[in-house]
Amino acid sequence: MDPVAGLSPLVLAYVGDAVYELLVRTHLVRRGPARLEQLHREAVRFVRAASQARLVPALEAHLTAVEKDILRRGRNARPGHLPRSAVPEEYHFSTALESLFGYLYLKGEWQRLDELTRLIFELAEV
Repeated sequence: MDPVAGLSPLVLAYVGDAVYELLVRTHLVRRGPARLEQLHREAVRFVRAASQARLVPALEAHLTAVEKDILRRGRNARPGHLPRSAVPEEYHFSTALESLFGYLYLKGEWQRLDELTRLIFELAEV
């Protein structure tokens, strides 16, 4: 059995939250010069639970069977509590996305992380 796949989806999301934010920030900086304030606003726009949740359905068509399974497990995970400002459905979908990014990071799937990050930016512009 794959030890990374055996981790709790919430543990994967814990790692994936940091990975996703770092990849978003890196992508924004690589797009070209921008003021720090603008970079921050754009990053927040992408890492908010509502934004992540909107991307998940469109992203699913581009995922492998294993990635879809990780996404499903993350979506079905139930944390002990939700943040006050969280809409439960959005929170579950964002946890799913973060679980996927945590899984890929812990597996060392750097190219796949880059592909999905680029795809997320493409989907967000549509």
